[in-house]
Amino acid sequence: MGLLDRLHARLERQPPTRHWRVGFSGGLDSTVLLHLFAQLRDSGLLQGLSAVHVHHGLQTAADAWVSHCAEVCKALQVPLDTLHVRTDSAASLERAAREARYAAFARVLPTDGCLVLGQHRDDQLETLLLRLVRGAGVKGLAGMPGARSFAAGRLWRPLLDESRSTLLAYAEDAGLAWIEDPSNADTHLDRNYLRHEVLPRLRSRWPGVAQVMARSAAHLAEADELLGELAALDLQQAQAGEPPFAWLPLPSLALAPLQALSEARQRNALRAWLASLTRQPDSAHWAGWQALRDSGEASDPLWQLEGGALRRGAGRIWWVPATWSEEPLPLVVTAQANTLELPGNGRLVFAGKGAESGWRVAYRQGGERFVVSGRGTRDLKRLLNERKVPPFLRGRLPLLWRGDELLAVANLPGLDGLPGGGRLEWLPIDGMGGFELG
Repeated sequence: MGLLDRLHARLERQPPTRHWRVGFSGGLDSTVLLHLFAQLRDSGLLQGLSAVHVHHGLQTAADAWVSHCAEVCKALQVPLDTLHVRTDSAASLERAAREARYAAFARVLPTDGCLVLGQHRDDQLETLLLRLVRGAGVKGLAGMPGARSFAAGRLWRPLLDESRSTLLAYAEDAGLAWIEDPSNADTHLDRNYLRHEVLPRLRSRWPGVAQVMARSAAHLAEADELLGELAALDLQQAQAGEPPFAWLPLPSLALAPLQALSEARQRNALRAWLASLTRQPDSAHWAGWQALRDSGEASDPLWQLEGGALRRGAGRIWWVPATWSEEPLPLVVTAQANTLELPGNGRLVFAGKGAESGWRVAYRQGGERFVVSGRGTRDLKRLLNERKVPPFLRGRLPLLWRGDELLAVANLPGLDGLPGGGRLEWLPIDGMGGFELG
């Protein structure tokens, strides 16, 4: 069975879609992939085929590559989208270019569309070795998945079981022309060092190393699936019931069910929960979780992660995005209003009674006093303690003042009443948007 027939057989096992987007760099792998998909389209086996080329601007020949890709696509009668991206030079060049590329793919993938990429078995071997020397866990050593959800649709790598030599033979037989990226010869880059210096030695000693390690990756992928199922069971316990402060749009977990688990199961559950929120912490960084877990809430412990932090409060752990680290600004009411936009802190609603000119919205500085009906004047700190308001939240709760008189504290029953009736309601910004992983 030839390469095209094998691809056809794999295609039949994929969910149907009317939007196929081939990631097309112009190199050998993507050129073969695009040629194969064009043949499947011409045979009536798929529709809605187009190519996407990402212009990183990292090579002087990048503009010429765009022209080459346009010519190839014109000959195959495949529409081509060229996306220009900027790469963050402060990060690892390889990682930054990859993240920019996937972000560009995500922007143009239609709902329920399929992004098709040309990675092959040799790429998988390089990925496994790279992750191994970097200390990856089970998920990382499972390698690149053959298929997964991606953006508004899914991603598929149909050539992962094929060797580069197979793709090269196909390209030569078909008379295809492709680009050779000169950076692929730069052994200062980790992947290229493995490709040119390490893998030839491995293959000379163990000729079937790529197939063997692909099997190992499949075993680890199965183990990762089982760990995911275990995490889902453990997270059910930590997510059961209604969390306090239902108006607070931050992900949270009950701490006690997590503390009842072994250390390994705690980390496994948290990895699954954090996957959509932040980049996975490395092994050494997990000491931050232990400190957070074992500290008392009064100490306001914090586990800093990329894009935010985990905080404790009200018997739970909370994901608090980095946007919440910015101190909200006070605001003076200049006219009657039913709602106010709070700088960097969401919206304030005066339910049942509009705000009056001259009132002001400020935030806790310490030492505030509040007159509670039937109880007299009380320290605001004590009132917040009684309601188990997490420390990280106290500095963002809007306080409504009239002169030196504290009128209301938003969202807290018994403290949120407005003079003359009505309630002070705060709709916080969530700061959430997920965290795209490659």
